[in-house]
Amino acid sequence: MKQKVTVGIDIGGTNTKIGVVNADGKILANSRITTTDYPKIAAFVAALDAEIRRLLEKSGEVELAAIGIGAPNGNYLKGTIEQAPNLAWKGVVPLCDMLRKFFPIPVVLTNDANAAALGEMIYGGAKGMKNFIILTLGTGLGSGIVFNGELVYGKTGFAGEMGHLTMEPFGRECGCGREGCLETYVSATGIVKTVQELFAERRDPSPLRKIPFDSLTSKMIAEAADKGDQIALAAFEQTAEMLGTAINNAAAFCSPEAIFLFGGLAQSGDLLLDPLNRFVDENIMGYYRKSFKIIPSCLSEADAAILGASALAVKAIS
Repeated sequence: MKQKVTVGIDIGGTNTKIGVVNADGKILANSRITTTDYPKIAAFVAALDAEIRRLLEKSGEVELAAIGIGAPNGNYLKGTIEQAPNLAWKGVVPLCDMLRKFFPIPVVLTNDANAAALGEMIYGGAKGMKNFIILTLGTGLGSGIVFNGELVYGKTGFAGEMGHLTMEPFGRECGCGREGCLETYVSATGIVKTVQELFAERRDPSPLRKIPFDSLTSKMIAEAADKGDQIALAAFEQTAEMLGTAINNAAAFCSPEAIFLFGGLAQSGDLLLDPLNRFVDENIMGYYRKSFKIIPSCLSEADAAILGASALAVKAIS
C-alpha cells in the first residue's frame, strides 16, 4: 500500500529547497534548485515539476496528497507571490494555479514565517498549542501568529507582520520604505547596526572595532559577547529590550501560550534569552506575567523550511 506524502517547497532568493515528507514528519527525499537560474516563472515551474517527480520516484511507494510552498510575499488567500523584492518574477505571480496544471491536487502557499509556524505546530514544539507566535530572526524579522489554532492572515493575506511594527518613529530606514520597523533593530543586520551606534556612543575597547562594517556579522558579535565584550553585551541588551517591548505588546492582543524564536540570531542562546526574559517579566502587564514561555524553535535549521511548507500542505488536507 502506498504511503501518503506531501511535498514542501521553500523558495528563496538564491535557492529553492524541495522535499518529500511522510505523515511522521520524516523527509524521504530532498534536493534544491537554483532560483536565479529561472528568470522566467514558467521555466521555474517546469523545473519544479521535473524535480518533484524525480524525488517522488526516489521516495518509493508513495502517493502525493498535497503541495505546500513557503515564499517571500506569499499570499495564502490568493495562492500568489506578490511584489517580492528579492525574486526575479515581478508583479503578482499565480504560482499555485500554475503548479496545479502539473499536479491536480491541493497546492497552497504562504510566506516563510507562516510556514515556520505551521511546521512548529505540526512537527515541532507547538504540538497541541492553539495560541503561539514564531519569530524568525534572520536577515530580517518574520513572524507567524497562530490564534485559536489558525494562522492569522487578515483581509489581505498579509496580517501578522510583526517585523514591520513601528518601534521608533523616524528611526532606522527599513527595506519596506518606512522608518523604525522592529526588524531594523531585531535581526542579524539590526544588531550589527546597534554595535556601530554603540561604537560612536561609548569608548569601551572591543576587537569588533577593527572589523569593517560590511564584514561584521551577528555571529561575530555573539562570539565577542561570549568572551565578555562590553559593546557586544550592550548590543544584545538593547536588542532584547526592543524585542521584549514587541512581545509584551503582542501578549496584550493575543495572549500566547509560547513565543518561539528561530533563525541565526536566535542561535545566540542565553545571550539573547536571558535579557529578553528579564525585560519581558519586568515590563509586561500583570495579567500576562508568567503566562507564556519564550523558547527556541524545536525544528532543526536544516529541515525547518521544508517541514514548514509540508505542514502547510498537511493543514490543507486535514
